[in-house]
Amino acid sequence: MSCFKSKYQDELIANAAYIGTPGKGILAADESTGTIGKRLSSINVENVETNRRILRELLFTAPGCAECLSGVILFEETLYQKTAAGVPFVDVMKKGGMLPGIKVDKGTVELAGTNGETTTQGLDDLAQRCKKYYEAGARFAKWRAVLKIGPTEPSPLAIHENAYGLARYAAICQENGLVPIVEPEILSDGPHDIEKCADVTERVLAACYKALSDHHVLLEGTLLKPNMVTPGSDGKRVGAEVIAEHTVRALLRTVPPAVPAIVFLSGGQSEEEATVNLNAMNMLKGKKPWSLTFSYGRALQQSTLKAWGGKDENIPKAQEALLVRCKANSQATLGTYKGDAKSDGASESLHVKDYKY
Repeated sequence: MSCFKSKYQDELIANAAYIGTPGKGILAADESTGTIGKRLSSINVENVETNRRILRELLFTAPGCAECLSGVILFEETLYQKTAAGVPFVDVMKKGGMLPGIKVDKGTVELAGTNGETTTQGLDDLAQRCKKYYEAGARFAKWRAVLKIGPTEPSPLAIHENAYGLARYAAICQENGLVPIVEPEILSDGPHDIEKCADVTERVLAACYKALSDHHVLLEGTLLKPNMVTPGSDGKRVGAEVIAEHTVRALLRTVPPAVPAIVFLSGGQSEEEATVNLNAMNMLKGKKPWSLTFSYGRALQQSTLKAWGGKDENIPKAQEALLVRCKANSQATLGTYKGDAKSDGASESLHVKDYKY
């Protein structure tokens, strides 16, 4: 029995369940200033605060998208930004029924004694920051741990360190009113097959839930953001049904039913792949004790960025592109996506080797 006690317990459980509502998902707009700079440079737009705000306002105010989204993950800068009309972004989200979330990790550093494996930093002042973010309106948080598959990776040390880092982060968030998204991302880099990815995913998730239990984390007030079980980026391709079967099986073996929802990361899949694979999981027969939904960054924004191109006159077209992807993923959470959102750019791979936020 978890001995977690917090004045936020009921709120955490309600917010986690709300974020996992079938038919809705999360827009991960938590790119750091450096990462959003790469996105902007891809469309020849300067990385300055005004342009970052314009892009984020475009995303958060896109007509119709709020109906498909239960939450938005923000970067710290964005939590305090306002629209051109002076309305705080947090208020825009609340009005649309989207809970504001916040990225709280401070990136990865190399784990000494390993072959380039990493651990995530940001625990030292996390309690103070969570308190501040809650007061600013955030209601959930995200922390990304990164593991890789190699001849001897992930090592037991990397699995253990990242699991316990995620558990400490989760406990600190819950003490301060934020629903923690637990994100142990296993990168798709490499030539491995889907069986290898399934094996590693199961080992990593089992370690995470052992650590969460050891830290008395209230599972009903958490969300899991895992990778889908897929072949490596240089491995042999398989169909969506195969990915769905392997992913759901790995989750059934490791994720307790107390967890309300699993919000997948897109991990460099193309926009269309990420949607089709999620849809296949929700079409799968058999028990699935949690809702299976999405927390996509690149796989919701790529077409939108291209349509915008940094030009004010393109904002309606860019917002329409976002709505197409939001609707497609909303349908995928219900297993009703028919493949009608496919466009030229939607099938373009978004894989970046050794992806960093």
